[in-house]
Amino acid sequence: MEWYLALLLMLAIIAVGMAIGLPVAFSFIGANLIGMVVFMGGTGSLEFLSGEMFESVAKFSFLPVVLFLLMGEILFQSKVAFRAINAVDILISRVPGRMSVVAITGGTIFSSLTGSTIANTALMGGVLLPDMLKRGYDPGIAMGPIMATGGIAMLIPPSALAVLLGSLAYIPISSLLVAGLMPGMLMAALFLGYVLIRCTINPELAPVQESVETLTRREKWRPFLVYVLPLMLIFVAVVGSIFGGIASPTEAAAIGCVAAVIAAAAYRSLSFDVLNTALSETAKVASMILLIVAGSTTFSQLLSLSGAIQGMLGFVDGLNLTAFGAVLMMLCVLIFLGAFMDQVSMLLVTLPFFLPIAHAQDVNMLWLGVLFLVVMEVSLLTPPFGLLLFVMRGVAPESISMLAIYRAAIPFICLEVLVLFVLFLFPELALWLPSFL
Repeated sequence: MEWYLALLLMLAIIAVGMAIGLPVAFSFIGANLIGMVVFMGGTGSLEFLSGEMFESVAKFSFLPVVLFLLMGEILFQSKVAFRAINAVDILISRVPGRMSVVAITGGTIFSSLTGSTIANTALMGGVLLPDMLKRGYDPGIAMGPIMATGGIAMLIPPSALAVLLGSLAYIPISSLLVAGLMPGMLMAALFLGYVLIRCTINPELAPVQESVETLTRREKWRPFLVYVLPLMLIFVAVVGSIFGGIASPTEAAAIGCVAAVIAAAAYRSLSFDVLNTALSETAKVASMILLIVAGSTTFSQLLSLSGAIQGMLGFVDGLNLTAFGAVLMMLCVLIFLGAFMDQVSMLLVTLPFFLPIAHAQDVNMLWLGVLFLVVMEVSLLTPPFGLLLFVMRGVAPESISMLAIYRAAIPFICLEVLVLFVLFLFPELALWLPSFL
């Protein structure tokens, strides 16, 4: 069978599985079963399938994914993050677009504690959006910052997706986690600048509230010192231990979990129900991710056996692309797929093709990993099926149309693409911090 027919067959099976509502993991497993019959001569190779699936997830490097998810769930379920967000709200008074600024700063803080884009958007949307709309905020300036800042959790450590990408692409996880910090902070700064400029030009987008003007300076700063700064110690413990070479990513994730439990206990928000819910939710999400990884890893093995990867490499080699041209092609494919697929699936479907191309072109894998993470963040907001668009649909009032949510996301998509373009032209922005490790 020609390589392109083998490729189309395998991808079509996955696409059909997803179209009829099968979970992503089962779509991969179905493709693997059919692929074994076609390319390996029958079902006698089921032992190969089970062995490959087990080996693909029986890796110590996947443990930080689970631990980072658990850390975020503890902080989310214990409601500790709510107090930090309220503290930031009190500290800002007459800043244009005050509540949108709170959404960006609070969301960035929460990103550094959870690494979960869904939890970040759901929390900020559920807490802030009703109040913002009640105060007369324009829906676009209310929803846009919440969705955009939710995606920053994919870049700012601890990022579960960065750990997953590093494990699958054999990129040093410590370096990849640290490399995402600069692009994440750059995005947060651009989001803040956009909101401030728009709300200064058109104050009607975000009416000013006078309620906190009666508070003294001490009354404004006290909640920040009590509820925000102590939580930032979790971020310092996780990232600082990695950056200083004190702990591996797995050890740093464990430190983060312990710190999250201590924080919840210190604020008297820890209970057996909280821990039980956090553990249950972590088990659900981690099981889903690892099952998808197991199916997709075997999928890549079958693609190699079918000759699809070798054929694709030969096709790309025939295009005579430079390293930059090959990377640009990968980013364009990911941006297109991001409008229709979730991030984990998109990553796992494309990596079997992209990694051999990147190695053949001698591309810096750390730089490529950061670019992939930024594209994943863009895809979270890309219509029509960006994941965070539907998370916002779940927390927004029914009066808000899906079209209004799309419009709210577009300016922030443009800012994220701008960051992607800057990182593509200036790789040093992504590689500078990891160079100190």
